[in-house]
Amino acid sequence: MGPKRLRRLLEHFGNAQRALNAPTAEWIEAGLPNNLASQPQRGDEARVRHMLDWLDAQPHHHLVLRGEPGFPPLLDTLPDAPAALFAIGDIRLMDEPQLAIVGSRTPTTGGIRHARAFAQHLARQGLVITSGLALGIDAAAHRGALSAPGPTIAVLGTGPDLVYPREHARLTDEIIDTGGLLLSEWPPGTPARKEHFPRRNRLISGLSEGVLVIEAGLQSGSLITARLAAEQGREVFAIPGSIHNPLSRGPHRLIREGAKLVETAQDILEELVPTLGARLHPPPTSRVPETSVSDDRDTAIRPPDPQHQQLLDLLGYDPRPADELIAASGLTPAEVSSILLMLELAGHVATLPGGLYVRTA
Repeated sequence: MGPKRLRRLLEHFGNAQRALNAPTAEWIEAGLPNNLASQPQRGDEARVRHMLDWLDAQPHHHLVLRGEPGFPPLLDTLPDAPAALFAIGDIRLMDEPQLAIVGSRTPTTGGIRHARAFAQHLARQGLVITSGLALGIDAAAHRGALSAPGPTIAVLGTGPDLVYPREHARLTDEIIDTGGLLLSEWPPGTPARKEHFPRRNRLISGLSEGVLVIEAGLQSGSLITARLAAEQGREVFAIPGSIHNPLSRGPHRLIREGAKLVETAQDILEELVPTLGARLHPPPTSRVPETSVSDDRDTAIRPPDPQHQQLLDLLGYDPRPADELIAASGLTPAEVSSILLMLELAGHVATLPGGLYVRTA
């Protein structure tokens, strides 16, 4: 039974329990064909009951059908747009201008800082930040938008009632509580499956005016999202990184293929604002900082400890192994190891494969 017929049942009977208890004649009266309405052919009643109960449970649980008011207009232009969307939260956000931010599930600390800073700044300018609720860059983008403060949309690879990954239960609560939206084309009760996530990616790009990729390997699903965005006629943005960082290879490939190289949030706004104009509505409590959010190297708080600053200056922005830093600094291996750990936790340094370290701020 598809979402349109579920909607028809709920509207006709008023709630899930009355629909499920109704005789065949009343299902036919509600507009269902005889083969679906007859009791033996009602199929998986537990699944139907779960979907109806979910829709009936809360006023902010929604089923939005393609062709009805409320279906996102950008998504409606896609040839493979879903027939229906299940949502929790404020569905009006789907009509607002969105920017998708995606990237690695295992980013560097610098990548996380970029995602949060770009999301926060762009949310303050009135863009709704959309991502996929994955670990890493996705989560950082959602949190950056929430800190603006601004709403954010999480597009799921599960049903709307399931949290994946489980670590993001609190984040999903924050998204809903602050006026955001959880969105899925999968009905309630649908678990995470590998094949769902590439399909989920087309919704992330399809909902958005553009896609920003922050740190991604060559096999990252973020490159699928970027490719889909280009095919859908959306803008594609990418932040470059160190040539020694494997997570820079994805953005660098996108830039070679025509994505716009981004160094500041203003670079994105300059592309989008002329076409969006009055559709951008900054949150009323936000105040946009005068400095660019991506100038992390210039605006980051400098380490107060002289030894920390010494090591940071020696490190520079090209990856170096710890033994070179030990030799150049005159510090003991234990001291260098301890300082590098503290600098990494503070977001000033990232570790790379092969035991290399690189300055990120």
